[in-house]
Amino acid sequence: MRKRKSKKINKMRGRRAAGYGFSAGHRASGQRGGKGMAGSKKHHYIKVMQEDPRYFGKHGFKRPQQLVEETKIVNVRDLDETIDELVEKGLAEKKGKTYTVDMTRLDFDKILGSGQITKKINLIGVKSISRGAEEKITEAGGSVELLE
Repeated sequence: MRKRKSKKINKMRGRRAAGYGFSAGHRASGQRGGKGMAGSKKHHYIKVMQEDPRYFGKHGFKRPQQLVEETKIVNVRDLDETIDELVEKGLAEKKGKTYTVDMTRLDFDKILGSGQITKKINLIGVKSISRGAEEKITEAGGSVELLE
């Protein structure tokens, strides 16, 4: 014997909302106007524009990658740790306890002041240096000559 469907469903067969009001209730997300971003260009447009006015369209400008130059930086800590290796490779000179480094040969654009420095280092041909890095080098007994 077949199980009989409820009275309401039989009575409302073929009707759009099946007796649940004008906007089709009991139909998943039908009452809310869709799931996710459904209707963001139509019936939910005002809501989307209030939450994120920049949601539609293109914004900003991105430079072509050929024009973007990457700044090569080195920290004072890295110079202090690798100075002996630079002397072995012939990129730096050691006279007594003083090291002399020609920064144009190392191909670094800027020197930053992160870390501690324990050795006396004289830097020649520096393109750019931060204030903190310059202070740390001079406190350790070294010097900095900027490139013109």
